[in-house]
Amino acid sequence: MSQELTILGISAAVTAAIQLCGFGLAFALQTEKFYDILGGINFLALGIYSAIDGGHKDEAWTDNPRKVACTVVFCVSRTWLLVFLAWRAHERGGDSRFDGVKEKFFMFLFYWVFQGIWVFCISMPMILVNSSDKRYEGFSILDWVSIVAFGMAVIIEIFADVQKAIWVKKGREGGFCQIGIWKYSRHPNYFGEILQWWSAFGFAFGSGTGWNDAQWWASILSPLFTMQILLNTGGTGVMQANSTQSLKRYYEGYPEYSLYRESTSILIPFIGYKYVPKCLKRTLFFDFGCYEYQIEEQDEGENETKSE
Repeated sequence: MSQELTILGISAAVTAAIQLCGFGLAFALQTEKFYDILGGINFLALGIYSAIDGGHKDEAWTDNPRKVACTVVFCVSRTWLLVFLAWRAHERGGDSRFDGVKEKFFMFLFYWVFQGIWVFCISMPMILVNSSDKRYEGFSILDWVSIVAFGMAVIIEIFADVQKAIWVKKGREGGFCQIGIWKYSRHPNYFGEILQWWSAFGFAFGSGTGWNDAQWWASILSPLFTMQILLNTGGTGVMQANSTQSLKRYYEGYPEYSLYRESTSILIPFIGYKYVPKCLKRTLFFDFGCYEYQIEEQDEGENETKSE
């Protein structure tokens, strides 16, 4: 078996061990407090393990700038995620996702298994880079573009998270966040997260054997899985933020929200978004119709009754 597949397999085993042990302890104690923490630790464990085992006799891991750069950016990204999620859970006094869940064995187990799949899929480009036995021959143009984009995406996500946390601490002035990068994107933190893993996928190309490398193609699960969770999964990400219940309080409580929504990109930070044709908003900018506010039938009935 090749070094790449061996490290990939051991990474999967490490992930399974961390998540199942975490589930066993969490279920026994009936708590979700270290769910996100173990997710972050799992990421860092894969980064450290693949770096340690990723060197080979002709070239140490530390002598390969591609491996070092990718692993450093990856670990910075996941360390921030670990710190931020732990802080947010502490501030909120718990995690409402697990209300009525942690008492149910199989449902609670599903959450931990899902987290393991998420961690492993997201990490696949980094694992490929570290496990590759290709000698370092310099950065290609794609490498430079990808690693710079990877780093910038991490910075964007950190800035977005910090700016919104400060806004919340100050009392949520205005009802919805419009400070800093949030002036140009309604979900800049999600944009940063998605951009990270497309960039990592692009960077990993140079560690494979070319367009026919099956492991490199498999690592596309990293950005695709991220987009599925953040854009299409109900109860999370953009779908949760743009649910009828969430949007109702904005539209009914803040008349200016409608203008903000029309002039601010849903994902990609952009100036002059209100001038972008709707056909482009619905495609290139991911501002799909499913994210639009749908007036509930009950509300329509109430309005008809009042008009009578």
